[in-house]
Amino acid sequence: MIGRSGNPTLKENTFQKAGHFSGNEAMTIEGTVNKSIITLVVLLGGAFAAWSMYYNGQANVLGLGIAGAIVGFILALIISFKPTAAPFLVPIYAACEGLFLGALSAHYESLYQGITMQASLLTMCVFIALLAAYRFRIIQATKNFRLGVFAATAGIALVYLLSFVLGFFGIQIPYLHDNSLIGIGISLVIVVVAALNLVLDFDFIETGAEQGAPKYMEWYGAFGLMVTLVWLYLEMLRLLSKLASRD
Repeated sequence: MIGRSGNPTLKENTFQKAGHFSGNEAMTIEGTVNKSIITLVVLLGGAFAAWSMYYNGQANVLGLGIAGAIVGFILALIISFKPTAAPFLVPIYAACEGLFLGALSAHYESLYQGITMQASLLTMCVFIALLAAYRFRIIQATKNFRLGVFAATAGIALVYLLSFVLGFFGIQIPYLHDNSLIGIGISLVIVVVAALNLVLDFDFIETGAEQGAPKYMEWYGAFGLMVTLVWLYLEMLRLLSKLASRD
């Protein structure tokens, strides 16, 4: 049985629909790692480009970041519903997300010096720690664990969607965006949920390799992992900005 992932891009039946392959046509963990590194390099390239534009005084960089987020979201939907397009669209998605993250990170950095390095290091440390915990089976993606993380992720997504809709009417959900102790606690819980999604992503990729998913699913696995890492980094930024604004 394929493991359920809280990451909406990694669906339970994705590999079942893809079929079974072997040899050079099959997905491997090593291949997925390589694709993930390529995707990360492209994302960082886009981020550094937007970062440089911001500090060179180009006023339209925030607009470029928003455009990158919109295009990235559209590409994510296409990739999610059509995994065979992943080898072609994932690098473009990574570049768009890089532009968005670079512009947003530069904006946060202008408000709280050093915050982006802190968020990046924390994201990297959490990733390495959870990968090691999963590798040595300290944490296992059991059925109850998967269902719990999935439910928590879906709940967070609904709260963010509700906050977005209510924002058009000038209504804010209490504590979600403020720097009170409750607001910080909410952000901390969201960070934990985002981090636990990494465990489900590891399990999903490992299961796909074991079941002989087609080669293009390496790009799809890298895409799903990148979605979680981007979310985790953004939540780290939010949490650190709340803490910094209390000083």
